[in-house]
Amino acid sequence: MKTNSWLVVLSILIMLLVWQLVASLGGFPAFILPSPEIVGLRFAQAIADGSLVRNTAVTLGEVLAGLVLGVSVATVLGYLLARSLKLERLLSPYIVASQSIPIVAIAPLLVIWFGPGLFSKILVCALIVFFPVLVNTVVGVRSVPEDLRDLMRSLQATRWQTLRFLELPAALPVFLGGLRIGATLSVIGAVVGEFVGAKSGLGFLVNVGRGIYDTSLVFVAVFTLIALALILYGSVSLVEKHLLKWQQQEIKVLLNSDLGAKTG
Repeated sequence: MKTNSWLVVLSILIMLLVWQLVASLGGFPAFILPSPEIVGLRFAQAIADGSLVRNTAVTLGEVLAGLVLGVSVATVLGYLLARSLKLERLLSPYIVASQSIPIVAIAPLLVIWFGPGLFSKILVCALIVFFPVLVNTVVGVRSVPEDLRDLMRSLQATRWQTLRFLELPAALPVFLGGLRIGATLSVIGAVVGEFVGAKSGLGFLVNVGRGIYDTSLVFVAVFTLIALALILYGSVSLVEKHLLKWQQQEIKVLLNSDLGAKTG
């Protein structure tokens, strides 16, 4: 773990060094390619005047709300599709068609229909999160071995007991994989919504910086968006590690019993 941490730090330092060399030796003006020092000073200024914290809070609120909405709808619908082939055949064309349209094309319509406020940004986030979580939910539920389902039926388990004690634990690893993807994509959804129409948020900062050729401000907003995506991805990974701890313990038990049988 320590080696991996040092590798991450080393790669960041190398990236900053290359960036500094390109900016200084290339002779680019600051509005084309600002140096890391200029971006760092602009970062400090944005924190000092409160604009970065304020706009980051707006984008984070949109991301979290869109993530909750998209994951909730996708999970429920994904389970229903996994348990009903007729429903899947009925809705699949519409679901696939909705994903074939770029979110950039849908976002202006949502802003027109629901206004430029917070709700339209949440919808954009939810839409971009919806598909990967839906697909992983369907795959996860259908990956449950049929003999285990037969066992639950023989024990006269109710639908709720089958869901709680069999389907949820079995589908959880695949579902959490989709959630990691969705958590990262939700940041993109928020920015796309803010590009179309917003008075605050990190996407709004990018638009402001682009409009006044303040490229360093654009870099600050972009790096903050990257940090948000990494934090969300890492948070889901921590939750996944905690929830799937039983799997690791089960693997250790199986390995120990296997080794014991061989040595015995």
